[in-house]
Amino acid sequence: MTSAVYPLARNRLLIACLLGVWAAAIAVAPSLALKFALAAPAMLLPLSIWALEAPGRWISCFFAAALLLPPLPIAWGDTGPHPSLWFAALGLAAGVFGVHRWSVPLSGLNGALLAVFLAFLVSIAPAAFYSGAAVAAGSLIRVGLFAIGVYVFFYTAHGPGTGSDPWASLRTLYWVAVVAALFACVDFYFQLPAPAGYGAQYVWLDSSVYRRAQGLFYEASTLGNFCAFFLVMIAVSVARPRAETPVSRPALALGGAVFLAAMVMSYSRSSVLNVLTALAALAWLNRKRIRLLRLGAILIPGLAATVFLIWNLFPQFVEPYWLRLSASAEYLTTATEGVFSGRIASWRILINWIAAHPWQAWIGLGYKTLPYSDYLGAPVVGDNMYLTTMVETGVLGLASVLWLCIAILRSAARAAQAADPTRAFLGAWILCFWSGQMVQMFSGDLLTYWRVLPLYFWVLALAVRR
Repeated sequence: MTSAVYPLARNRLLIACLLGVWAAAIAVAPSLALKFALAAPAMLLPLSIWALEAPGRWISCFFAAALLLPPLPIAWGDTGPHPSLWFAALGLAAGVFGVHRWSVPLSGLNGALLAVFLAFLVSIAPAAFYSGAAVAAGSLIRVGLFAIGVYVFFYTAHGPGTGSDPWASLRTLYWVAVVAALFACVDFYFQLPAPAGYGAQYVWLDSSVYRRAQGLFYEASTLGNFCAFFLVMIAVSVARPRAETPVSRPALALGGAVFLAAMVMSYSRSSVLNVLTALAALAWLNRKRIRLLRLGAILIPGLAATVFLIWNLFPQFVEPYWLRLSASAEYLTTATEGVFSGRIASWRILINWIAAHPWQAWIGLGYKTLPYSDYLGAPVVGDNMYLTTMVETGVLGLASVLWLCIAILRSAARAAQAADPTRAFLGAWILCFWSGQMVQMFSGDLLTYWRVLPLYFWVLALAVRR
């Protein structure tokens, strides 16, 4: 009895000593970043255990971290590693633990997602050949980031996440998104210190030069695209009976004001085009006279009131944005290069390369190599998902992206006509948004927005799963 007690006592003493040393190390750490790094395991361990106790929890944790946390201040890559990657790793573990619950049928949408992923992955070989091992390694990491969204889709639609309650998750996600957009507004107004990495995007106002609103994302276009996603959700909610939407009308009004303000402060014009296209798709979806009149009677006055409120609260920010939009429409044909912010020159370089190297364009130069490689003479930011996909991943890559877009629209349209109100709501949401997304892809590499793309694929998975 005595011999059994003493080893236990010694182990407890050893654990207590180790915990004391750990606490002392945190206390004497010279910087706040080091203190946080040392204390992180104490916070992550119980949270990780909780996240793995139910199949869908890691997805909620991933979204919360992706939308509300900045990258870690570590000099890795463009922005440093992001805390949400930890929960993505937990998701892989959850998929392994629940391997018996996977059932992936053959379908056009499933095939299109896998085809895009494989096209991006195969392009790593030409990336190494044309641009070297370092650029190819970066491309491989970016393929892995894109794969997070693909995995979230399959896990939710055909894996252990099929039993989660979408309504409760959507309510939580909505408020997380509102907080993220609200922080973007505060960040822009007070010009808070930028996170570990950010795009150098500025707007020149009479009072000063401001960094465009980006919130906790890498650059302003991601914030604008993210706000467009939830503005479309609000519009779809307005078009449906109150009992068939996850959020109340007052909550929709509050969130709509925040998302619209954040999109304005991001100064993203293509995101406005995204929303307008989505609204046109929503009007077509509700083309029966009574439903269309109901949609217009609620949405138009609400939008006008929100714009009026934002204009009066932040006139120094809204007026330049309106001038930017109106100038874009006025000078679209006479000053096209300026309207597209230099994109035409980049597109011309890529089109000329395709014309000069048609056979080489069949296999591409490697996924996401253009901004980091000097193979074309200098790094090129294409800002056109279709054109950059063609140059980087070849004809098969472009074909797979087009296949994916068509498959998403077809699957979402079927879900929008479902008898189940939840599926119908989610299907209409993703159908309208992805219609706008396909238009916005002409001016942005939207499939590289890895922190918000899993969110879009998650809603798609909820809409199409049985």
